Amino acid sequence: MLLIRGRAGGTELTGTLYEPGEAAPNYEGAPDVEAPYVWVCDAFYAVESGGTVQRIDGRDVNVAFETPAPRGFTDRDSAIEAAEEHLQTQFGRVGVSASAVEIEREAIEGDSRNDDEGGEA
Repeated sequence: MLLIRGRAGGTELTGTLYEPGEAAPNYEGAPDVEAPYVWVCDAFYAVESGGTVQRIDGRDVNVAFETPAPRGFTDRDSAIEAAEEHLQTQFGRVGVSASAVEIEREAIEGDSRNDDEGGEA
């Protein structure tokens, strides 16, 4: 299992990449994803009112969350690339530049592989 986290504007968003042999969460309304790698992460966007107020880049932003939708991938590299793009997209939806998003990876017990990119995995 690999946590992939994006940080920007004083806040963060973390998703989970489930790898072969690990069971991705199953919840009501979740699509059935039969793939060796499954990415699950919240999605959110700015709204005029309502939602949850989040402090981002020194300003209050009303944020609404979408139900996480698992996405399946056949290989690890494609899954990680899509996960990082997802995080950058979410920050972009609340006015933060993709280039400002710092990406961090964290391997969770059971994943003994080294991350070729350095990082924390």
